[in-house]
Amino acid sequence: MNLRHENVKMVGKLAIVVAGMFGFGYALVPIYKHLCEALGINVLAVGEQDRSLRAVNTQVDTSRTITVEFDANVRGPWRFKPAQASLQVHPGEMATVMYEFENVQNRRMAAQAIPSYAPRQAAAHFNKLECFCFNEYTLEPGEKKQWPVVFVVDPKLSKDVSTITLSYTFFEVGSKTPAAPTAARKTASTEAGA
Repeated sequence: MNLRHENVKMVGKLAIVVAGMFGFGYALVPIYKHLCEALGINVLAVGEQDRSLRAVNTQVDTSRTITVEFDANVRGPWRFKPAQASLQVHPGEMATVMYEFENVQNRRMAAQAIPSYAPRQAAAHFNKLECFCFNEYTLEPGEKKQWPVVFVVDPKLSKDVSTITLSYTFFEVGSKTPAAPTAARKTASTEAGA
């Protein structure tokens, strides 16, 4: 009988602990909200009437505008182009542009894009957060795709640069298209002929 009494007592204690844990978990949200508002660190708790208190992205340089021009080149029989020719952005502002691709061949193909920048100094300040050039893609015959490029132009870009050209060359991976000649091949063939 003593054992049964101890078991009932233990179940009662556990029920109190469970109820306390539930109450504490339920109270965490308002406690968190009030604590963060008091410390001034909770952007999520700011109401619609307090929009002026929301954090402002101070890394965007609204005093400057950079024109980013988009270019597409292909090495092979398919269609590849940017959805728009250019976009104006402020340094530090995130922007997205779409590129369109269509495999017009009657066979499956694997392809990849390589970016280049003009002026050359812009390459170090053009930060791509998402880009189709990071991966190789396989497309079926007649398949069409759109891929994004999400980027930010670093505010540290020289003030005399007002236009950046982002150019992609899209080429088939593993194709029978011959590779472009290199200086090493020219030197080797020159030495062989001598």
